[in-house]
Amino acid sequence: MKILVIGSGGREHALVWKLKQSPRVSHIYCAPGNAGIKQLATLVDIAANDIDALAEFARREEIDLTVVGPEDPLTRGIVDLFEKRNLRIFGPDSKGAVLEASKVFTKNFLSTYNIPSGAYRVFRKRGAAKKYINKIGAPVVVKADGLAAGKGVIVAQSKREAKEAVDLIMRDRAFGNAGNEIVIEEFLQGEEASFIAFTDGKTVLPLPSSQDHKAVYEGDRGPNTGGMGAYSPAPVLTPELHRRVVDEIMLPTIRGMAAEGRPYKGMLYAGLMINGDDIKVLEFNCRFGDPECQPLLMRMKTDLVEVLEAVIDERLAEISLEIDPRPTVCVVMASEGYPGSYETGHIVSGLGKVRKIRDVVVFHAGTTIRNGRTVTAGGRVLGITAIGRDIKTAISQAYKAVDVISWKGCYVRRDIGHRALARENRASSGPLVGIVMGSDSDLPAMRAAAEFLREMEIEYDITIASAHRTPREAARYAETAADRGLRVIIAGAGMAAHLAGVLAAHTDIPVIGVPMDGSALNGMDALLATVQMPPGIPVATMGIGKSGARNGAILATRILALSSADLRRRLEEFRHRMAREVEEKNAQLKKLT
Repeated sequence: MKILVIGSGGREHALVWKLKQSPRVSHIYCAPGNAGIKQLATLVDIAANDIDALAEFARREEIDLTVVGPEDPLTRGIVDLFEKRNLRIFGPDSKGAVLEASKVFTKNFLSTYNIPSGAYRVFRKRGAAKKYINKIGAPVVVKADGLAAGKGVIVAQSKREAKEAVDLIMRDRAFGNAGNEIVIEEFLQGEEASFIAFTDGKTVLPLPSSQDHKAVYEGDRGPNTGGMGAYSPAPVLTPELHRRVVDEIMLPTIRGMAAEGRPYKGMLYAGLMINGDDIKVLEFNCRFGDPECQPLLMRMKTDLVEVLEAVIDERLAEISLEIDPRPTVCVVMASEGYPGSYETGHIVSGLGKVRKIRDVVVFHAGTTIRNGRTVTAGGRVLGITAIGRDIKTAISQAYKAVDVISWKGCYVRRDIGHRALARENRASSGPLVGIVMGSDSDLPAMRAAAEFLREMEIEYDITIASAHRTPREAARYAETAADRGLRVIIAGAGMAAHLAGVLAAHTDIPVIGVPMDGSALNGMDALLATVQMPPGIPVATMGIGKSGARNGAILATRILALSSADLRRRLEEFRHRMAREVEEKNAQLKKLT
């Protein structure tokens, strides 16, 4: 078979790399390609969006299968044109690709077919959009309707930022005609994941879960990019959630598109927000994600040609995927200044040394050849992709390769995979916080501590141990706490409230005391009993009841955050949320005066 791959990024390099492994493939062309792809395929000097020239090339060279990488040619109708000329091509036609081409269409579609997503409104006028922002407050998400190279979504943390985003898109035309309409959408909390699947319009064949890192700076801060790294699998997407995504999102989507007269064949990529058991769609893409494609194809053992042809022929139900169980990670090396302005033409060094590092593949994105040397030619330059026995090993291998590659103005995020690492560490270490109550009557108040720890994704255990009725059990709990991995204890009790002091006397880890309202003194007796500890037996004493329990969990999180960048970031987000709530309340008060 002769295959034509369209595109020039890291995703296309990964596609060429995977297709090259098929025994059915005799020759690969890539238009326009890059310096890395040139080592595997014949480059064709045709732009990815010049669909007429690409169709003519495919006809003239008798290409057996064309694979489209980026979204632009798909939304321009390259599949429609190729099929009209009886040329075999993989991807959705323009009627299907509207799922990515128009955020307004997608939000309306999701609403029509009851597919879970955030609340939203559509606007064509700046004034009306700003009035709506004043009404709903912040944080809020402002989206340009059309394609904007992954940069047309702005998460505004304040009303001022949201209004500036409206002006940027609609007045300043930062994304051209893509900003003729905007979507203002509810800000969803949780953890993002990418769910990418093959579909022939009837069957959905999912790849493993993955997660990318859109923000340019570490700690998921700064403006959005096309993606600074990705890994697979994403632990946030449990097997049960994976099943629900297929049943509640992917299948209803292809059925809904068929009902709309837009049968969908190709890659269907759902960007998801996951918060506990709640799953909502953030966006749809009509192609492989970039950089998710790189770690996903490294895990996929099945012949990619077989899968693509089954999609085209609508016999995907006959195919099953063989997946390497080992995790993979891709770290993007970018030009300094990206996603803003950046320099190109800098010589890339160290590529030869990387070939000696096991289980690593360097996928080129923004590169070209000049005077026989590989030089930078884009914002995202390389995707260093590694596989390992666990996520920690894969990340280590990827950064080992990153550290031998360099060019002037190279930028890399150093925390790719941090969420997976944090989850793995929590799972292996067990509970970090112990919540102890003197009585089951204290549970309604102490639930506030448990809820905050869950919000921060901190593992905890919860038990009843009375300082008076079960003193030996209470002492034993404290004595074994450190050996069991606990690093903080939160103890809640009422009346005489000796529990926190008893626990503190039998352990060296911090104990936080929460007085309970359990008598006619409304908790004042418990407060004094908890705070008045003898010298050498310190207890950090909170306020009485539910608010005190929540503060106890916040203090416990701050203690743990001393050795966790991930928790420090979550606490910072929590502080910002509290500040925004106060700002919104002040704004409401001003309206009343």
